[in-house]
Parts: sequence; structure tokens; C-alpha cells
Amino acid sequence: MAFDLEQLNRGFEASGATTALDWALSNFKPDLAVSSSFGAESAVLLHLVTRLWPGIPVLFTDTGFHFPETLKHRDLLVQRLKLNLRVLEPEMPHEEFLARNGNLYEKDPDACCAINKVAPFQKALGDYKGWITGVRRDQASTRKNLEFVEMSKEGLYKINPLLNWTSKMFWDYAKANDLPYHPLWEKGYLSIGCSPETCTRPVKLGEDPRSGRWAGKNKIECGLQTFLKEESK
Repeated sequence: MAFDLEQLNRGFEASGATTALDWALSNFKPDLAVSSSFGAESAVLLHLVTRLWPGIPVLFTDTGFHFPETLKHRDLLVQRLKLNLRVLEPEMPHEEFLARNGNLYEKDPDACCAINKVAPFQKALGDYKGWITGVRRDQASTRKNLEFVEMSKEGLYKINPLLNWTSKMFWDYAKANDLPYHPLWEKGYLSIGCSPETCTRPVKLGEDPRSGRWAGKNKIECGLQTFLKEESK
């Protein structure tokens, strides 16, 4: 299956999220999944996607380090939206990982993410041909050049339907559809990952949404959005 990605992306820039989602469902269902961290703005993408396909697999990687508030928010959205949740876990149980590696997230956060988040997620993606994400260009400098549809060298298509949304658009949509928000949002956590303070902290006034992730370290992404080497078309 081959597509003219340049033409597709030009069209989606003008037509937006629903058109991109319709295209993904038409071409990849049932071999299609959506990923969610159940973070601050996750409810919007899940609501949009499940209105079109209620049974779509929702991939969530349980690293063992999530905030309790994140797990409660996940369970609330699963119940509210009747999500078909697929929980992914690292090969090494959490307690064993801690016993062997200690606070690896402080010493080598890239390695910690690779073991606990990227590896189980990458393995699960082998079951699908298309993967829907909620990334946006305004979230971080690493995301400014993303396209609505990207393809890995293995042939997996990544669809980013909300790429040109703003935070205001998210919250307007959430309010209009009475969607619950992550309880840590009100405490200044605009991007929510794992709970150690070196991994996630509240965002300061004027900072971009992902500045609270791995603050003080040369790291912006956990690796889920960057491990795929994309081909240019």
C-alpha cells in the first residue's frame, strides 16, 4: 500500500483532524491503533477517535512510574468513553527493575525510557499498520516539522490528526463535550509523564508545555515519537 504523502499532507493541512482520521480508518482499520499517555489533553483525541470507531485499540504503556492521578484519570476515561484499552508493560517487572537499576531515570533517563516505555510500545506496534497519535507542533521544538502522515522504513504509518491544533482548541473542545481533565493540570503540569521529579515537574510561566519534562537535562522526548526513522516521499 503506497500513498502520495506530500499530497495527503497538503490536503490535511487545509481540512483538519476529522478528514485525517477518516482517511486512517478507511485505509488501515482493523490494523489501526491509537496511543495515549492519559495525560493533560488525552481525552480530546480519544473522544474524537472513538466517535468514529468505538472499538479502536488504545495503547497505554504502564511504565510502573506513573502518577496515581494519571492511572485514576485513565480508569475514568476508560469507563466514560468505553475504551478498548490495551495495557503494555516492560519485560522486566517494576520491582526487579528498581532492584537492578535503582534510580536509572536520574542517571540515564534515555535508557530508562527505552526499557520501560519505548521497547514494549515498539513491540506492540508490530501488530498494526497505522498508529494515531495526539502530538501537536506547538508542544515542543522537536515537533514543529512533523507532518499529518508519516511513514517508517518498516512501512508503519503514523497519523497525527491534531498537529495544528492549539491548546485553546483542545480546551474549547473538551468543554463543549464535557470531557474530564487530568487533576494535575490545575497544579501546573501541562505535559505529564512519569512521576519522579526529574521526569515531570510543573511548568513555569512563559515556558512551553514540555519544558517540565526532564528539566535541566538534554532531553525533550521519551522516544515514542522519535524511534521511527521516517522516509521522505
